Amino acid sequence: MDLTDFVSYYQLCQAAVNEVGTKLENLDADYQLHNAHNPIHHMEARMKDARSLFRKVKAHDLPLTFASIHDHIYDIGGIRVICNYQADVYTVAENLLAQSDITLIRQKDSIKTPKASGYRSLHLVVSVPVFQAKGVKNTPVEIQLRTVGMDTWASLEHKLRYKTDVDADTVAHYAAQLHQYADEMDHMELGMQAIFHALSDQK
Repeated sequence: MDLTDFVSYYQLCQAAVNEVGTKLENLDADYQLHNAHNPIHHMEARMKDARSLFRKVKAHDLPLTFASIHDHIYDIGGIRVICNYQADVYTVAENLLAQSDITLIRQKDSIKTPKASGYRSLHLVVSVPVFQAKGVKNTPVEIQLRTVGMDTWASLEHKLRYKTDVDADTVAHYAAQLHQYADEMDHMELGMQAIFHALSDQK
């Protein structure tokens, strides 16, 4: 693989993350100024490291070439948006996608249709124009939107799957517990959201 091409593309993906990050920061500032409730709790940007990238290429049975990474891997750069309530997730997604220079490439709603593990999140892959000296390049960025509770759950589930050396039976036991807790948390989140909306309507 040509490392020069990869380094240039990695820099391009970083620039695209910066572009989307600025858009989200502008939305955040607008919400704070004009809304009684800010749907954005906080945001985190990240770039996929080389080890994770190569592991994903291998998992998808792709050749380890720049062309395959460019054409098939859309989450080198990513932003996670953490919200208080599930409705907030869709508000932020709708407001972001309404912007004229954001193009939706792919959307996966694991809130309405959770994964088998219990994982919940709204994943968007968007393309955003990045202006460079040699012209404009539309570049993909992955955006994960989830609630505070979903984010805590996902971090723990990721640690269980990838960051521990416990035996398979223990992993299976904890995974079953996490699945149960995901369902319970979903019920509680919707209940708290209903209370919040009811209180907001009384103002």
